[in-house]
Amino acid sequence: MKEQVLPTHDGGRLALYSYGTEDAPGERRVLVIGGAFLTALIYRPFSEALANGLGEGWAVDVYDRRGRGSSSEQPADYSMATEIADVRTVLDATGARNILGHSLGGSVALNAVQEFTGTAYVPDKLAVYDPAVNIDGSIDTGWLDGFEDAVNNGRVGHALAHMKKATSAGSAMSKIPEPVLAGLMAVLSRTKVNKMFREVMPSGVGELRAAYKEADHARDFSVLPANTHFMAGGKSPSYYKATAERLHAAVPGSTYELSPKGFHGSIPAAVDELVTDISQYFNG
Repeated sequence: MKEQVLPTHDGGRLALYSYGTEDAPGERRVLVIGGAFLTALIYRPFSEALANGLGEGWAVDVYDRRGRGSSSEQPADYSMATEIADVRTVLDATGARNILGHSLGGSVALNAVQEFTGTAYVPDKLAVYDPAVNIDGSIDTGWLDGFEDAVNNGRVGHALAHMKKATSAGSAMSKIPEPVLAGLMAVLSRTKVNKMFREVMPSGVGELRAAYKEADHARDFSVLPANTHFMAGGKSPSYYKATAERLHAAVPGSTYELSPKGFHGSIPAAVDELVTDISQYFNG
């Protein structure tokens, strides 16, 4: 693994981690854009597995988005525009010609490539897995105010409860009364993984608002490259499958693949089936 720190356009910094063949050319590099609350190092098992799956001469680059890991905090004027500028910064540094976005990172990837239309930054191949895009108001953002208030007041359990209930609609967890769920999540928040979540929660509020603030329309993404590959997990919440299908229908020439055993966390977990499918898309 190679680590480096990139200066951003606004005086910040991005921590970048690269796996596989260090001097791989741009056409054999895949830039991974991670989801909400997740650090680049959580994607390490997946990045290593993907680099191996792609084969000799390939590299996988993954960076800490603002407010997590070793990257700088979100600036005061943080928005989706910040995320898009950061994608451009990483592409400049790595030369990567392929992009893979997961969850909210899928939203960042789609918005970035949409903005790159007509420029040299449009990737050769673009794939997203379970993209978290607010299509025509499909994401209920009403819970964000309570989540932000809980984060600002240090009530970790309540913040996690708000998030769980919002992101696990229809699940058994979402049916637990919030005060009970808050207590449960407070216990869970003492674990190592949730310690990390606590550290990135403030930036999580910002990124969720940036991604979901305005409802996108499926047709807005019709300018994406014809070979864009939309993926969804068969065991992920149904919202992701519906979103990927709507985006696929709106982008002429795009492809859609349902990973039957895939769940929302399959990418950082480096599930073999998904690593194989993604490898075949990029080097096929």
